[in-house]
Amino acid sequence: MEAFNTVLGHISDFMYTYMLVGLLMAAGIYFTIRTRGVQFRLFANMVSTIMKSRSVEGKGISSFQAFAIGIASRVGTGNIVGVAIALAVGGPGAIFWMWVVALLGMATAFIEATLAQMFKVRGSDGSFRGGPAYYIHRGLGSRTWGLVFAVLLIFTFGFAFNMVQANTIAGVFEASFGVPSWGTALILVALCAPIIMGGIRPVAKATEIIAPLMALIYVLIAIIIIGMNFSLIPAVFGAIFADAFGFWSAAGGLTGGFTAALLNGVKRGLFSNEAGMGSAPNAAATATVSHPVQQGLIQSMGVFVDTVVICSATAFICIVGGVYNVNQTDRDAAQTLTQDSIVNQLGGWTAIPVALIIFVFAYSSILGNYTYAEVNMDFIRGVGKPNYLLRALVVAAVALGSIWAFSTVWALADIAMGLMALVNLVAIFAMGGWAIAALRDYERQLPEVKSGTANDFSFVGVDNPDLPKDMVNAVWDEELGVTPS
Repeated sequence: MEAFNTVLGHISDFMYTYMLVGLLMAAGIYFTIRTRGVQFRLFANMVSTIMKSRSVEGKGISSFQAFAIGIASRVGTGNIVGVAIALAVGGPGAIFWMWVVALLGMATAFIEATLAQMFKVRGSDGSFRGGPAYYIHRGLGSRTWGLVFAVLLIFTFGFAFNMVQANTIAGVFEASFGVPSWGTALILVALCAPIIMGGIRPVAKATEIIAPLMALIYVLIAIIIIGMNFSLIPAVFGAIFADAFGFWSAAGGLTGGFTAALLNGVKRGLFSNEAGMGSAPNAAATATVSHPVQQGLIQSMGVFVDTVVICSATAFICIVGGVYNVNQTDRDAAQTLTQDSIVNQLGGWTAIPVALIIFVFAYSSILGNYTYAEVNMDFIRGVGKPNYLLRALVVAAVALGSIWAFSTVWALADIAMGLMALVNLVAIFAMGGWAIAALRDYERQLPEVKSGTANDFSFVGVDNPDLPKDMVNAVWDEELGVTPS
């Protein structure tokens, strides 16, 4: 197993060093420029759009539910164990690069989520499906590459990522309650199977409640710890910014320190906020909205909440917690670093509550991850056909992840999400013009909606002067009965 882990590590390092770091940064910069900084200009609109949830019975889920599913998938072990791994392997500077990836990635997330809404399809039950597999097929005209992406996503989210979440729960349960890994596997099967076997809508209902609540509780804990160590905040920022460029690092040496901080910041940032990976668009497409850009804005905000708010909270907890040592804390210690830091700051009584919070983080991620896998199985088999085999295999992967080695499941997840991101980034570079055109259409209507002259936004895929060409069989035109002229 150790040799297998070494091979996985080499593959992962090569992929991120020579391909993904440059592509992710380039995509973020390019789309920030093309959208004129949409993530900064329309930040207030992101908040208001989330608050104005819209749902039509039988035709999809609300914007808030789609946001909650996206947060539920994003906010998980990447925010707790992932940040701790970044600190252990890349030093405090890795947090800086997580911030950079997030702020630039907000523009990338906007593009991919908007595309998902534009090219979504309606199932026989009236609900929507969409995501990169769909916009690659319907927008680029390549079902083959759509299938490639769908298979990669099913493996990544249905299996690899859920194994990571389950593995984290197993580690926390063993440390806090003495529960063996096989016991955790049985518990997770009992908790996951009923909801997952029920399909997407029960997941939407569950995550609508769980995701915001878990994020709020965790941020409150972070605020308390930061308040207790308020005088250390300047030193924490100093360590993060200095280490980001290799001025001092656990990796040793200027170049080594910079590389370790950059690579681990990008890896853990991508795992946590998923911007450019092509995952959140699957949730974005399921929402019922009046304009595609609304979900683009909502999912962009999801990246901000995930990394700039929650990952930063974890970083501060670990750095000031009294447990982390830049020269001594290793990768294996990262599994319980956040929990140990909270216990060290607030007392032993917090061990069980924190373990439960981490459990909720990971459990809700399992539910959100399953949603993405099912959407892409629908692409392969056809919308409306129950995917009972996939659901059973996802539950089995959760059980397997509980008993596999910590390093193995994380290395496997890194490679899987890297392959996904490579396919999706190429696609959104090719199709980004569609989302930018939709943004023009949205901003043209924005003054009228704000002033009350118009009740809501509207969007059509045919005879729309902002679009490069007419969309074929777009769901946006179904109710209006619009056809290409």
